[in-house]
Amino acid sequence: MVFPPPTHSVERSMRATLGVRTVAGIDEVGRGAWAGPVTVCAAVTGLRRPPDGLTDSKLIPPARRTQLASVLTGWVTSYALGHASPEEIDDLGMTAALRLAALRAVDGLPEAPDAVILDGKHNYLAGGGSWHVRTVIKGDQSCVAVAAASVIAKVHRDARMAELGTQYAPFAFGENAGYPSPVHRLALEEHGPTPLHRLSWAYLDSLPRWQHLKKVRTPDDTADDAGEQLGFDF
Repeated sequence: MVFPPPTHSVERSMRATLGVRTVAGIDEVGRGAWAGPVTVCAAVTGLRRPPDGLTDSKLIPPARRTQLASVLTGWVTSYALGHASPEEIDDLGMTAALRLAALRAVDGLPEAPDAVILDGKHNYLAGGGSWHVRTVIKGDQSCVAVAAASVIAKVHRDARMAELGTQYAPFAFGENAGYPSPVHRLALEEHGPTPLHRLSWAYLDSLPRWQHLKKVRTPDDTADDAGEQLGFDF
């Protein structure tokens, strides 16, 4: 299936209706993984024509995605990455961890944006900043800045997981980036979770040998995280 290229229409609308000047696109990767951090990229692109082939990172073949990321890091006006560790995800819950990673990304920009475009329908930045926030479902396909953030975040996190994975070869993090795969599942059954694993995640419920390692948060902590532990890249 061929998707239409992303545009600046949302950014133009925010500039016109809100009177803002700098708009950052924000996207995350790693939300549904069992291991590794959740990574957020904030990217500012202005209104220039994007590189050819830019779209949601999950729709781009890996080799092309890596190549495109190297172009994007020089093409964007600015970008920054923020991370929340497995320990922070376990302690805070995914919604709060996403907010923390996003705030770290935005704080890393050389100039604070006036507004942000957030991929998805849920404003997980609520209460975390003073910017105007607009959520856009499938923003990583339709908005240039969000698509750029999507590609940069995905390539950076994949590379980081491959690097970390050299310490834990049986888990094949270089291939699965911490998401469930047959090799990952088998390694968990045999070796148990590594220091990179999220110990509050539901996968431990099906591993009797390692269930004693599971961290349990209170119901209030987990209320906003339903569906986050299914092992998919949302």
